[in-house]
Amino acid sequence: MYVVTGGAGFIGSNLLAALEQRGDGALVVCDRLRDNDKWRNIGKRELSDIVHPDQTFEFLEANKKRIRAVFHMGAISATTETNADHIVANNFNLSLALFAWCTRNHVRIIYASSAATYGDGTQGFDDSFGTAALSLLTPLNAYGWSKHLFDRRVARKIAENKPLPPQWVGLKFFNVYGPNEYHKGSQQSVISQLYPHAAAGAPAHLFRSHHPDYPDGGQKRDFIWVGDVVEVMIWLLDHPQVNGLFNLGTGTARTFYDLAAAVYRALGKDPYVKYVDTPLNIRDKYQYFTEAQMDRLRTAGYTKPFTSLEDGVNLYVSRYLTADDRYC
Repeated sequence: MYVVTGGAGFIGSNLLAALEQRGDGALVVCDRLRDNDKWRNIGKRELSDIVHPDQTFEFLEANKKRIRAVFHMGAISATTETNADHIVANNFNLSLALFAWCTRNHVRIIYASSAATYGDGTQGFDDSFGTAALSLLTPLNAYGWSKHLFDRRVARKIAENKPLPPQWVGLKFFNVYGPNEYHKGSQQSVISQLYPHAAAGAPAHLFRSHHPDYPDGGQKRDFIWVGDVVEVMIWLLDHPQVNGLFNLGTGTARTFYDLAAAVYRALGKDPYVKYVDTPLNIRDKYQYFTEAQMDRLRTAGYTKPFTSLEDGVNLYVSRYLTADDRYC
């Protein structure tokens, strides 16, 4: 049995599709579906159970002899969320409790961290996992801080030789895009948000640069296709000896203009971009550059190439965004 917290979310539901294809264990989702179309993310899956987050530990205790691994993808993931108490309860305290449960019951855990832990990037994007290295990072928002807080707590356990799960891996996801992100509203990838404009022949609106080192549209991110993210998690499942905190991006930063142009070209159109001011409420927290250093994951043995931005966008547009059924 595999338990996926946040299993009805974006990355979690794509992971479920891959686990189902493997066919080597029952699948359990721990998530809140609420009253929108989020359920469609798991609408094609054969599930053993759907567990409300409030019953997570009751379910785990009742099934602890059957659980092969926990994929902890659940979190308050909106970078604009301002209720820090809510974020800490979900992203830090719950994660600690789940990590402790996996330790006590000798269950493997793979959990979602975030590139938001790097803050403005002035300390670089080296995923060295130690208390000293992590102490140098300064996230820019409560979401990034909560993920960083948990990474530091795990690092402290290691430094003090505390008991650990038989396999533990944290993944610092960079800018992931792909199907099943539609419920995320303004937190969807820029590709998903730009697609309706491009399809209608309207301009893509990108943020104007407010930094002298970057032109308008020249802000850079490490955009990664969700299929690549899932491939890494499946690889980790097949390599239980691998432990640690790893970046998960492509290792190549691309501009937002490149991304927008790829959407238009995937539709057979010329790029059409207009620029708007970055909103004041996020302007001082805006990251102008992110790029994953991927050396540690490669050294751990992961050798598959990552999908290029153009290929990933074309796949997303042609297979999902233009289709009647947009879900994986």
